[in-house]
Amino acid sequence: MLKVAVLGATGYSGLELTRILLRHPRVEKPVFLRRPESQNLQPDQRAGKSGATLNDENGKVNLADIFPTLSGNGGYPLQPLSWSALKAQGVELLFLATPHEVSRTLVPQAVANGVRVIDLSGAWRLKESQHRAIYGFKDEGSVTAAELTEKAIYGLPELHADKIPGASVVANPGCYATTVILALAPLLTAGIADREKGIIADSKSGVSGAGKEPTSRTHFVSVADNLSAYGVFTHRHLGEIAEQLHLGTNEITFTPHLLPIPRGILSTIYVHLKQPMQASAIENVYRDFYKGKKFVRVFATPKLPEIQFSLNTNYCDLGFCLAPDGQRLVIVSCEDNLIKGAAGQAVQNMNLMYGFPEEDGLL
Repeated sequence: MLKVAVLGATGYSGLELTRILLRHPRVEKPVFLRRPESQNLQPDQRAGKSGATLNDENGKVNLADIFPTLSGNGGYPLQPLSWSALKAQGVELLFLATPHEVSRTLVPQAVANGVRVIDLSGAWRLKESQHRAIYGFKDEGSVTAAELTEKAIYGLPELHADKIPGASVVANPGCYATTVILALAPLLTAGIADREKGIIADSKSGVSGAGKEPTSRTHFVSVADNLSAYGVFTHRHLGEIAEQLHLGTNEITFTPHLLPIPRGILSTIYVHLKQPMQASAIENVYRDFYKGKKFVRVFATPKLPEIQFSLNTNYCDLGFCLAPDGQRLVIVSCEDNLIKGAAGQAVQNMNLMYGFPEEDGLL
């Protein structure tokens, strides 16, 4: 049985990760961590809405008090992060569901202490400095950062299953990026997409994709009965999409939108083909590319994915429609942003890292 630890279990992705790991047949009950600086919680952080404390009788924060859905299974205390304690407990793998700057600090420490990492943030996804610039990492240019940037493997199993098993650091992909990359990779690999005419990716996500920390954009009154675009030409996932698909950022226009729903992503991608093609030939391109890939479902045209089909699953659903001219192609790609777009994909990567069946804990 594998011993793992989770830092960041109090977030949306962290909760989903906790649920998956607790039912995983090859993983012991995880060690749940909190950052050392969060030990001195303020009263409003220690108390729930009713005023009830989130600490148990020993003064420990219990994850089940933060998320009552986990109640009744013996409790899930959050212990402060300590590398020596993790080593003593036999932890081999650390999941980080933390902000980018926190992961940027902790991953080098984990590697130095011989702990493998799956990082759900964007801290180590990008190889090219111009794409990382949007994050404003303070350690940019340091020797350690450069070494880990080179070492980190982009954890999209459908593209990098051969590299993930030997990785010490896996950078879990972004949620939007996963839908767009999986939709376009077969076409670009086959060389049938006309890159010169440009690609448009129009993506829409539920509010949980913005994280648990509230902002003016994610308040109920801003989201309800509304649909809004944001991060046009500047979204962080654009760099991932460009790098993984070997595109220039001038070859693809990516526009994310915020949907008034809790979770789920639907990306609509518009592509021109180099030559007229039959729908059956395009479908074969997708089916051949994803043959044996358990978590990509290709729909037979003209059936298209919907957000509800992939909710609470680790599937990315793909479908397309071809214009009568045989050259204008519209692809629809759907996933649950908290599962395939985060926690489920992280566990899929763990399964590959340790030689487990890829579907363990996910089906």
